[in-house]
Amino acid sequence: MSGFARLFGKGKNGKGKSPSPQEAIQKLRETEEILVKKQEFFEQKIQQEVTTAKKHGTKNKRAALQALKRKKRYEQQLNQIDGTLSTIEFQRESLENATTNTEVLKTMSEAARAMKEAHQHMDIEKVDDLMADITEQQEIAQEISDAISRPVGFGDDIDEDDLLAELEELEQEDLEHELLSVGEEDLPSVPASKVPSVPASRVVEDDDDEMKELASWAS
Repeated sequence: MSGFARLFGKGKNGKGKSPSPQEAIQKLRETEEILVKKQEFFEQKIQQEVTTAKKHGTKNKRAALQALKRKKRYEQQLNQIDGTLSTIEFQRESLENATTNTEVLKTMSEAARAMKEAHQHMDIEKVDDLMADITEQQEIAQEISDAISRPVGFGDDIDEDDLLAELEELEQEDLEHELLSVGEEDLPSVPASKVPSVPASRVVEDDDDEMKELASWAS
């Protein structure tokens, strides 16, 4: 059984259990690792043959040419490995993408079934009726709020024109009061203190003195 056959689990008849996508991806990665190691091996061999050819040079052409021939064979095998590795990498990437797409589709399918189950007991007409009821109740609630916030009680039946007329009367009274106040300010002020009173005896004495003075003028 070849290494690739053992790697992919195939028998002599070429038949075997098909690996899962994850198993196939893992085996492809293992194959890549083997090929990379072979690349490194042949690259080392090529470098060794180049060194050998340089060492012999023209002194030992036969040995130098043999080294170059071996280098050519190693390079051919290295080119084959490079091609095989590219194919393996492409196959692994394709399988990984396919696996990812499968998982995405599986998830979307499960989500679709879950959505269908969620909508199974829903009727679009019932939903429309429910939304209509909700809208109606919101309108009623708004009307109730408006009614509660509207002022009630004394003053609702008072005519605004009557209030304006009363305001004009008050302003007229204030104006007349100001005019009267201006007229009173122009009059001289009366002293608040009283004139001192003269005793009666002093008045009699003053009269006697005046009579005596008149009598002397007459004589």
